[in-house]
Amino acid sequence: MYIHTLARTGGSWESLDVLGAPADGPVAFGGDLGPQSLLAAYRRGLYPFPAATEEQRIVNELLHEAEVAAGAVKVLPGREEPFSIAWCSPDPRPVIPVREARLQRSLRRQLRRTPEWTTTADMCFERVVRQCRTGRSEQWLTDDLLRGLCVLHELGHAHSVEVWEGDELVGGTFGIRVGAVFSADSQFTVRSGAGKTAVADLTRRFAAAGGLAVDVQRDGDHVRLLGARPVPRARYLALLAGRRATRPLPTERLPARRLAG
Repeated sequence: MYIHTLARTGGSWESLDVLGAPADGPVAFGGDLGPQSLLAAYRRGLYPFPAATEEQRIVNELLHEAEVAAGAVKVLPGREEPFSIAWCSPDPRPVIPVREARLQRSLRRQLRRTPEWTTTADMCFERVVRQCRTGRSEQWLTDDLLRGLCVLHELGHAHSVEVWEGDELVGGTFGIRVGAVFSADSQFTVRSGAGKTAVADLTRRFAAAGGLAVDVQRDGDHVRLLGARPVPRARYLALLAGRRATRPLPTERLPARRLAG
């Protein structure tokens, strides 16, 4: 059906021209959400955006069928309904250099006033991922994706950061570590500022592990306030292929107010 489908042999991800793909919208459709496929995609600078419903899949097909037919957007093998999984690689990419991460003044004041907040890493990965999809209008964190992410966590590639108010989980973030880059997929907030605190804590912990940058995937004022800046895709891909961060992510419970400086 799709004449531009990538060959089923020789490695789908390796043959995908991410650098020359469209700057906006999906780079590819199809494939699967197994842990091996997910890790290969992140290493190529892509992240998944599954369609949670048949209606969303149909919208993907209607919007991008012409690009697929023209070969601008590729279709990966492995699914009968390829438009049910979109793979994205924005150009430019919003990235927080860990040494330049910052907190807005109001959040610093809040952290100084809430000494009971603490942070941890990898204490309850699946709980954080499930919390990130609670109440969202776009349910891209599907059950299939959650299962693949949980396996990557068990293998040491996916990590979470938690923000606690006493024993209550009030914020968090999670993502995939690729060498010196951490690709942060999503965050959630139960108490105002807790999601941003989780991302700020992640940058601090990742710096301690030898990491260079936290990729926040989607640009916006909220991530700019944390120090994110747009990075051209070519530079981002070079960063992924560069030196590795070999030290483990620190996981101990720490006071969140330390982030206020």
